[in-house]
Amino acid sequence: MPERALRNNSTPAELAVWHRISRFRPAFTRQLVEAPFIIDLACRQAKLAVEFDGSQHLDSVERDARRTAYLQSKGWTVIRLWNSDVLANPDGATLHVLEKAAECLGGTHPQPLPSREGRER
Repeated sequence: MPERALRNNSTPAELAVWHRISRFRPAFTRQLVEAPFIIDLACRQAKLAVEFDGSQHLDSVERDARRTAYLQSKGWTVIRLWNSDVLANPDGATLHVLEKAAECLGGTHPQPLPSREGRER
């Protein structure tokens, strides 16, 4: 499916996380092409690939393993989230993705605390 069609037909789980995570930095992007695959949600800076899996993935365990191995060979860290888990707890899923991005960046929080500059003592 072409990239534009994938963006326009995102699953409810993808959208639930995207609407929460899109304002954070480092930036995340949807449907990133890493030929021959398309990553559902990615943070380029952290090299973090997030895959949202639905029931159709129960029959594609071997294909998903090959995909994960390929992306890892290109330096990506891959996490997989079940759509049902994301929809049950979208805030928790988003926090998990942000924590993993911070881990990939060496512990840097993906959205730093506000600067103390200009505050009175």
